[in-house]
Amino acid sequence: MPVRPQLDRRALSQAYKALGDETRLQMLALLLAGGELCVCRFEAALSIGQSKASRHLRYLLNAGLLQDRREGVWVYYRIAAELSPELSAVVASVQEAFGEEELALLRADLESSAPLAPRVV
Repeated sequence: MPVRPQLDRRALSQAYKALGDETRLQMLALLLAGGELCVCRFEAALSIGQSKASRHLRYLLNAGLLQDRREGVWVYYRIAAELSPELSAVVASVQEAFGEEELALLRADLESSAPLAPRVV
């Protein structure tokens, strides 16, 4: 009988808690639609302030769903490259729930609401 890897219940619980908020769920969908995004893109797409966007993105990051990188004063987020099987299944379920049509609409919204490119001062 093959040995089954240990299920990371804590990571799975944290991911579901993170996605239990509509704003964070929308943020994950925006990342599925748009790839790597700057905090300013979330502000424009969701009509929220920088503080709220950053707080919600940090929650998703701490849940293990996202990675970030800093470029000057700007922080960019993307879906984590190496997700555990449990977290991969969670992200896949969000992608399936939104569906390709909705993700395409989100992608179009991102393109039309794109703020000016971030400037490094």
